[in-house]
Amino acid sequence: MKLPPHFYCRSDVLTISRELLGKLLCTRHAGHECKVLITETEAYAGIGDRASHAYGGRRTARTEVMYGEGGLAYVYLCYGIHHLFNVVTNVAGIPHAVLIRAALPYSGLATLQKRRGRDEAGPNLMPGPGTVAQALGITTVMSGVSLHGAEVWIEDAGVDVPSAQILAGPRIGVDYAGEDARLPYRYVWSSAFAEAVRPCRADTA
Repeated sequence: MKLPPHFYCRSDVLTISRELLGKLLCTRHAGHECKVLITETEAYAGIGDRASHAYGGRRTARTEVMYGEGGLAYVYLCYGIHHLFNVVTNVAGIPHAVLIRAALPYSGLATLQKRRGRDEAGPNLMPGPGTVAQALGITTVMSGVSLHGAEVWIEDAGVDVPSAQILAGPRIGVDYAGEDARLPYRYVWSSAFAEAVRPCRADTA
């Protein structure tokens, strides 16, 4: 079942970021449907967060989607190479977002592997945000797309991730953010636990 609109429109981006662990990020692209189990996220708290693209109320053509209502995809290009997928949260006008940093294959394994050019079926297939987007066929063309549609969406997999299995720590690659770089806004669900619940089906070639 797709996550309902109210899931994304809540005010606490940290809670949403934690609760996205164990959910399924899904795409239907070029005739292939794939699903991955989210195992790592990073929260970005808008205009007051120096690590956020919207810090200080910054608005550009690229970041304008962050100011939309929660439940939109925000995809940007990092270093001119990697497409990074983010979930816009909160109500319109408050630019909160959650970066999906890592995932495990859940269904459509053959397609995920082909897009990555790798044979792995575990955590080494999508160990970073760029590899997650690559495996799912996500590009900046999808920025602004609703997560309630048929192109990219997030499902509840019925997985309850206990707090004891979640590690919190500083975000990666945001040293420019000063003190905010040390905030414990990155959440990791131990791969050992995640591996135990995923079916890892190769049902989509």
